[in-house]
Amino acid sequence: MVGFLISVVVLAISLLIISKLPLGVEVDNPFIALIAGGIIGAFNGIWGLFPNWFRTFNAIISLGLIPLIGSIIVFGLTAWLVEGFRLRWGLGSAILGAIALSLVNSILFFLLRQVGLVTA
Repeated sequence: MVGFLISVVVLAISLLIISKLPLGVEVDNPFIALIAGGIIGAFNGIWGLFPNWFRTFNAIISLGLIPLIGSIIVFGLTAWLVEGFRLRWGLGSAILGAIALSLVNSILFFLLRQVGLVTA
């Protein structure tokens, strides 16, 4: 449970960071980012229920398109569900936002692992 809460907070911080970039992603306030991070984290948790070999097989066979499309759908669905989290340019913002979210999220988790706040 603590891992999920850390993930939600890191996702919220990532969303706040990418909302400052010119990608068309808009977040009204940190509380909205926290709610959106919770929804994205919950959807990622559902994807995590599939066996690791299945996720890896899909990523390799599709050259990464299935996980990318899944991330774009989750990003767009979150924007649709959360009032105050908007995609200014629709699908284009969802694509750019999902890619930026994965990059910023990876960097933040790398930094947290280096400091020792999270384990691998």
